[in-house]
Order: sequence, then C-alpha cells, then structure tokens
Amino acid sequence: MRRLALVLALVAPSPVLADLTVTFRDGAPKDRFAISYDGACTLDRLDVQIDLGAAPAGLIFDTTSAGAGVEVFQPLEWVVGTASTSDVTDGDTLLSMSLDNVTPGATWAFTVDIDDTTSTRQITVDGSEMAGALVRVEGQAAPFDANGRATVSLQNCLS
Repeated sequence: MRRLALVLALVAPSPVLADLTVTFRDGAPKDRFAISYDGACTLDRLDVQIDLGAAPAGLIFDTTSAGAGVEVFQPLEWVVGTASTSDVTDGDTLLSMSLDNVTPGATWAFTVDIDDTTSTRQITVDGSEMAGALVRVEGQAAPFDANGRATVSLQNCLS
C-alpha cells in the first residue's frame, strides 16, 4: 500500500510555478512599465492590477493637463503587445488589465506618465518612489522594490 501511494505521488501532476514580473522605468516624457511571463504553460487570460496607491510617495497616473499631475502628462499607450485595460483617468491610482493568450516568454509594455503628489511634486518618478506600489495577479500580490520591480509567483498549471 505504501509503495502504491509513493508511485501515485510520483506520477500525479504537480503544480508548476510561474512568475509574472512587472518593471517600472522612469523616463521623460513617458514612464514605461514592462510585463513578462515566465511560465511553462499557456493561459487563456491573466487579470493584473497595478496599484500605485500603496506607495508612500502618493503616486498617480497623470494622463491629462487638467489634473493633479505636474507639468507633463501622457495617456496610456501600449508599445509591446496589447491588453484590455480599465479606463485610466487623470489622478487614478489603480490600473486593471486583462492579458489574453498568455504564452511562455510573453512580454507586454506600455507607457504613461506617473507623478508623485507629495510635497516634492517631481515630474519624474524613480524606482525608489515606486517602492511599495503593488502588482496583483490572480489573488496574489507583490510590492515593487526600490529598483522598480515586482514579481508575483503564480501556481498556474499542472505538469
């Protein structure tokens, strides 16, 4: 009986972990977010959120000239791949997106302007200001580090 249990444990499918990594790079006039999927299987869809509101720097999406941002503004623009996204209005702190047909090694990137709303009111935001903002994927979350990188580990398929 023990031998059968051992054999079943060895041949039963086991979960495969995958990572979804989001990196932030400041730029002028556009900041850039890059997303990469390091998984072994294809997924129909991944729902992803970027929550700037969790960062201590008071970060916002600055998409129009009429809002709380500083000087320069840029709307969200996909530059690698595409995704369905929530409407991003000036001053928002949350972006929701659905990545469809997620394949191993897939990448996406978009540009947008991010500003801080603290007393320094800088037109550029660096990775250290992004620290604490969150990426949420499929019930998991990870904070951006001081280098502007967040990696969410997913248990997404069986092998």
